[in-house]
Amino acid sequence: MKKIFSLFVLLCSVLQATTYQDAGVDIDMAMELVEMIKPIVKETARSGTEAEIGGFGGLFDLSKVQYKDPILVGTTDGVGTKLLLTRVANQYDTIGIDLVAMCVNDLIAQGAEPLFFLDYYATGKVDLDVGPKLVGGIAQGCRIGRCALIGGETAEMPSLYQPGEYDLAGFAVGIVERDQLLPKIDDIGSGDVVIGLASSGLHSNGFSLVRKIIADHKIPLDIQAPFLSDHKTLADALLEPTKIYVDAVTPFCKRNMVKAIANITGGGLVENIPRVLPSNVKVKLKRNAWDTPPVFQWIKELGHISDREMERTFNLGIGIVMVVAASDAMSIVHELEEAGHRSWVIGLIEPRLEEEEQVYNCFR
Repeated sequence: MKKIFSLFVLLCSVLQATTYQDAGVDIDMAMELVEMIKPIVKETARSGTEAEIGGFGGLFDLSKVQYKDPILVGTTDGVGTKLLLTRVANQYDTIGIDLVAMCVNDLIAQGAEPLFFLDYYATGKVDLDVGPKLVGGIAQGCRIGRCALIGGETAEMPSLYQPGEYDLAGFAVGIVERDQLLPKIDDIGSGDVVIGLASSGLHSNGFSLVRKIIADHKIPLDIQAPFLSDHKTLADALLEPTKIYVDAVTPFCKRNMVKAIANITGGGLVENIPRVLPSNVKVKLKRNAWDTPPVFQWIKELGHISDREMERTFNLGIGIVMVVAASDAMSIVHELEEAGHRSWVIGLIEPRLEEEEQVYNCFR
């Protein structure tokens, strides 16, 4: 009996207690990441918040924003497989801008002013080099979008994500006066026009197709961009962040000059514009009215992609469209140009028969 007890004592002295870190989760490193990003987050503070993080929830004081009859609008989104290119290229500084853009551009499509943003960062192992770059990009996006980063979550899940893998999701809340809520379906009619605002490139859609084409042709990302571009490498060109349109569009919404806004994401112009139109109208797009960035032609030719597939997958150079009265169109385009935003009158609203598509192209 004494021998058995002695053996038990010996085993206990040899065996060490299992910790969370043994399972692949490093709480201390996660806390260190939080401390590293606190100054970055604080820079996004705006009226209504101090943009402090660390509590169980983010706070926003609605009394600090002057609205008479407000409606809150919430959106959520991610950036899809564009994330995979950041890993291959080892470039993590701007993907957070994409995350914010995908959410706040949906807010302004409702006529809403962004208030605050929260992020969700999931990974197999917290990386103190990558994490701050990701959050730094999110904070930069929040500053551009004029919203506060009031909280988020970092989830370390080694069994779910392999080393180096990660995912991002974003959540945004905005506010709009009830009488400025978009789309104003009943106000849209034949004779109204569509203004298109230039995209910054691919934005965050169609990357599964882009990655397949690159893989099929074994194209390295560190080569010089094989199309006309201001970027040094193909990776830089493809990872150009999604443009945030808050400053461009919000002034016209507040002046009741906009009847509808569509955020041109997955589905392109042909599937996103109908989301904000009444069923009795259609849009005749003047396909040669705007400049299409060279990256789209490169993708089309390299992948032998049909026009229809390109139209349903990519933004083709237009990131946001606004439906406005014809009498306001040119003054809006001129004001946008003065503020440094490229835009064009790209379409006309016409009567529609029941069997007709709601968006069609013309070349004159």
